[in-house]
Amino acid sequence: MLSRVANHIYWMERYLERAENTARLIQVNTHLLLDLPRNVTLGWEPIIDMLSFRDVFYDLYKEADEKSVIKFMVTDTANPGSIINCLAAVRENARIIREIIPSEAWEQINNLYIAAKADGQSVLTRRHRFNCLHRIIVANQTITGLLGGTMLRGEGYAFLRLGRHLERTDMTSRIIDVRSASLLPDLSPEQSAFENIQWMGVLKSLTAYQMYRQEMRIRINRADVLEFLINNKQFPRSLQHGLMQIGKCLLELPKSDSISKQVEALSEELQQLDTHELTQDRLHEVIDDIQLGVVKLHQAIDSQYF
Repeated sequence: MLSRVANHIYWMERYLERAENTARLIQVNTHLLLDLPRNVTLGWEPIIDMLSFRDVFYDLYKEADEKSVIKFMVTDTANPGSIINCLAAVRENARIIREIIPSEAWEQINNLYIAAKADGQSVLTRRHRFNCLHRIIVANQTITGLLGGTMLRGEGYAFLRLGRHLERTDMTSRIIDVRSASLLPDLSPEQSAFENIQWMGVLKSLTAYQMYRQEMRIRINRADVLEFLINNKQFPRSLQHGLMQIGKCLLELPKSDSISKQVEALSEELQQLDTHELTQDRLHEVIDDIQLGVVKLHQAIDSQYF
């Protein structure tokens, strides 16, 4: 397989995963508005921080209110990480490798981009936002299922899964870090009961709520949510599962031993964590290490294969 083709497959799936995760975040944040008392201010700025675009945002907008953040994260072409830009990148990468992926997948990707563009104004209103974002999430899941059910199990499919799980691991780490720290900045001691709603929001951001209840069978609390999202190997969006899948993908590719060792080192660091003793500052340090590790993994993959 040509390195150019592998690169396009890898980035097509990374951008696809990024668009879906961003849609999930905005969806859950909007739902939280309905669960919180009116005197609790819901933070929209953390959503910008998750993708590290704070400076870009404040170059374009004066205030991180709901409408500005939604526009910036969904439809603003000046934001490299906006959903519409991610879907445009998915479409362009897919167009270049149309002979590699199933024609049905190309059609779905093209239709998704066109639909998201048409929904550009509707998504800014709460009335239509759920349906617009839901269409993006379902379409992404459809494309993922279509690729998984029809592609040859060769190097191309390994690079596709590698891109998906690397992006998913990165996004999960960002969600844990930012949402756990500053989603509800103004809770008073009397409103501490709403902290559980915050952690429920973290789980729902990753579609993890029901699986958490099945696996843990206990009330939602910070330490157990962190343990589930960081170290549960059976949940597809946990950090540990993502690293495990990255390792499996690398086994299917040549000359991957040195990169596999980096994956194992990250996995071991997570296994040694005691989430019941993990302060917010320490959690932030751990997540920084994971994100740096993901960046180094990408650099190693890029250097070795692309």
